[in-house]
Amino acid sequence: MRTNRQTGSKWRASGGLSACATMLAALAASTLLISTAGWAGDADPLRLCADPTNLPFSSDIPSQPGFYLEIGQALSQQIGRPVTYDWYKSYFGKRTVRVTLLGRQCDAMIGLPLSSDFMGPAVIFSKKITTEAYALVSLKTLTLSGIDDLRGKRVAVQYQTTPQNLLAERDDIAKVTVLTPDEGMAALAQGKADVAFVWGPVAGWLNKTAYDGRFQVQPVEGAGLSWDAAIGFARTSTELRDQIDAALPKLEGRIAELAAKYGLPSEPPIKLGAASAPIRLAALGNPIPIVRQSTAAATVTTVAETGASDPKAEVVVLGKEIFNGTCAHCHGPDAVQAERRIDLRRLQTRYGEDMRDKFWTTVHEGRPSKGMPAWKEVFTDDQFESIYAFLLTVQSSETAN
Repeated sequence: MRTNRQTGSKWRASGGLSACATMLAALAASTLLISTAGWAGDADPLRLCADPTNLPFSSDIPSQPGFYLEIGQALSQQIGRPVTYDWYKSYFGKRTVRVTLLGRQCDAMIGLPLSSDFMGPAVIFSKKITTEAYALVSLKTLTLSGIDDLRGKRVAVQYQTTPQNLLAERDDIAKVTVLTPDEGMAALAQGKADVAFVWGPVAGWLNKTAYDGRFQVQPVEGAGLSWDAAIGFARTSTELRDQIDAALPKLEGRIAELAAKYGLPSEPPIKLGAASAPIRLAALGNPIPIVRQSTAAATVTTVAETGASDPKAEVVVLGKEIFNGTCAHCHGPDAVQAERRIDLRRLQTRYGEDMRDKFWTTVHEGRPSKGMPAWKEVFTDDQFESIYAFLLTVQSSETAN
């Protein structure tokens, strides 16, 4: 949607942290000022929105700021302004953009999808800075030029991504489902998979830092598999956008150097066909598009069954949207989750009349020992009410069996 401190991200996790724990790490919202020595005293800072734990893209480690932040530093030199950062976790997706960029906490966000469908027209974009894509990772002795070359092989593929949708149509390919690029790379290194089909930038970074360049990382292209990334601005910041656009051509060589420094895949992409998938926040090192799933193991009342005429339907739909955008990383899309301990369809079975109180306490205060942070500074009580209303629609005693 992590690695090292997240070497790979949100999406992310590594360094021994689980993907869920990393994704739900405490939200950082402080602003860090990079050295302003040598800048004119009246120069306004270039304020960048940045995730503090999203390598290879961004990091609050001064010695290892990440691909995006080093681009930002180079741009600040070009336009003669010092740079500051507004730290905010990128796994909140579009919410991150609304709170930071559109909330005027920062001036620019590097790494957004260059697409008019992404929050337009509220967000405007610079010229393309790079292309990001999923990748096929394998030993260098294996030749891969298309999806047919995966026939008969074990492929570690990220859960609920376009690659998983693509491979689901192939019965002649054995799928090994993983949650993060880190897990996919580990499965490859441990001989549990022959190929990993995972998020390319993180795979490249891991290959460089954790696996000593042992694997080949080949980006792919196709619908929902790759997209161009750019720098996003609020729509009123056309002057700054134009300034940045004028500076970018002078940094082409530097950007290529930084891509190599952080291990971003550079080989020609393999062309694959795939069904379209929703564009997620490109800054997310491990994007996890939401894919609808059904279950035959339990009788669950779905949101659709509330009916359009139900006055509570709108609240339920809003709660479902918030849940899938924030909570589904651990608890499953639409709350469909096979692990009993985090299966929120069992709340009523577990807590009975205390269900509401338990929900309210947990989302407000968190459960730090279990890897869940407090969300009271992120969502309003009305939003919590909508999430609760949605969860009421999916309660099922049969999931407890």
